Amino acid sequence: MADDTYYLVQGDTGPQLKVTITREDTGLPIDLSSAVSRFKFRRVGTETILATLTSQANADDSKNGIALFVWNDGDLDQAPGRYEAEIEITFTDPQYTDEIETVYERIQFILREDF
Repeated sequence: MADDTYYLVQGDTGPQLKVTITREDTGLPIDLSSAVSRFKFRRVGTETILATLTSQANADDSKNGIALFVWNDGDLDQAPGRYEAEIEITFTDPQYTDEIETVYERIQFILREDF
């Protein structure tokens, strides 16, 4: 993820971001079926979170480490420019209740003006 830059258009709601989250030491997917995965983004160089998306992945995908983030109406109603995001996972399984793990690599995207 670290080397990818995504290109989005202001105001869109159709693009989706599908990521597979794996353990660095084993390469195996992290079971997200007992977790809430969130995608938080901000403009590069700022500290204000502009929106938080919650994964919409189904149970089978979540079990295989897949998170699916769908833009809501208004999420991309932002000024054109460079943005960055992080994925934060909150585990809800009783064994790991409320443990939070953040994916180290940030996701980069560029937002352009709509016609």
